[in-house]
Amino acid sequence: MSSAAVQPRYTSDQYLALERKADYKSEYINGHIVAMAGASRQHNLIASNLCREVSQQLRGRPCEAYISDMRVKVSHTGLYTYPDVVIACGEIQFEDTETDTLLTPTVIVEVLSPSTEAYDRGEKFAHYRRLASLQDYLLVAQDKVRIEHYVRQGDQWILSEVNGLNDTLHLAAVDCTIALQDVYDKVQFVEGDASPSPDPDPESVG
Repeated sequence: MSSAAVQPRYTSDQYLALERKADYKSEYINGHIVAMAGASRQHNLIASNLCREVSQQLRGRPCEAYISDMRVKVSHTGLYTYPDVVIACGEIQFEDTETDTLLTPTVIVEVLSPSTEAYDRGEKFAHYRRLASLQDYLLVAQDKVRIEHYVRQGDQWILSEVNGLNDTLHLAAVDCTIALQDVYDKVQFVEGDASPSPDPDPESVG
């Protein structure tokens, strides 16, 4: 009877040393390094569109927007990961002088995919909620027009949804307004996929 292979465990310093030399991106959690899957054309278009629209509005202001390659560390849980888009404002803090690991994101955006949707909604969001600096969390669909917007209000996260190409979404923490027609520019849906879903009732997450 063969035993299952034991995955090696790494310190965060070992992870960073390996990651900074790697040809692909990996997350780090609980001593384990997990390779991240590549993204689809739809996914890349949406992330780049959103980052571009936000970046234009942040010109001349003490905020920075990064797309996919900026690593974020959740200090309370030890997670290192790469959001699809991240915005940081004010006194932006990094883990070290390499300035490639952000500690103080204000807004995080994840573009949903079949392989990561459950993680982005559940365990990953639980990690993100431990970031004291984080004020907004966006989950953006790539198979239809829909953005779910979580806003921090005290100890709660309030959910709203926009799902029409003529809709806009306001990020109060960074004073940016996002038009969905710009987010989904050049994105081609499979016929029938782009129909909006019913508006949800407001929800909160503790």
